[in-house]
Amino acid sequence: RADGGLLPHAGTVEVVSSLERDGRPVSRDLRWGVYVTFEAPTDYVRDCFAQYGLKTDASGRYASMYKPYHLIGLELGYSVASIAVRGQPTGSTLGFNGDTVAVAKRDLQAGERLDGEGGYMVYGKLMPAAASLNHEALPIGLAHGIVLRRAVAAGQTLSWADVSIDDSREAIRVRRDMEALFRSEMGLLPPPSEQAA
Repeated sequence: RADGGLLPHAGTVEVVSSLERDGRPVSRDLRWGVYVTFEAPTDYVRDCFAQYGLKTDASGRYASMYKPYHLIGLELGYSVASIAVRGQPTGSTLGFNGDTVAVAKRDLQAGERLDGEGGYMVYGKLMPAAASLNHEALPIGLAHGIVLRRAVAAGQTLSWADVSIDDSREAIRVRRDMEALFRSEMGLLPPPSEQAA
């Protein structure tokens, strides 16, 4: 990025492309790995960053760690077992801060059935949760097998109003309940469909 890769605020999640704009692979891309950047809450922790050889900014207070592998197929099973056997999640969020929403890769026509993540019709775009809720954005994780009700232009974020929703699907019911809960917690207006009712 033009600003040297600085993020606008704490709590930001970035997704890195492994392809250049012309389709060439990025040299030594980070596709398979995960970075996390964190701040030292005390001088002792800042000193530990230096002692352990972590890469930091000039102040030494912000460090980044890179894990070169993201073995989700193996890690997911461990997480599920941890919850089932010990009742302990391997990670849990404190709130709904970001959302990965479906964006049209090409012009889409009414009646087409979305092919979801990794398909030819939509890609995932990270968006602040409040913006996603205000847009009524369709999560990329639920964009498989859903039929479009209306045309969507290439580059446009899909919304719930763009698709035919099967309310009997548990995943959709849970997602919509979650949206209502966080909409209330964030003090956001109800979606336009509910305002008219």
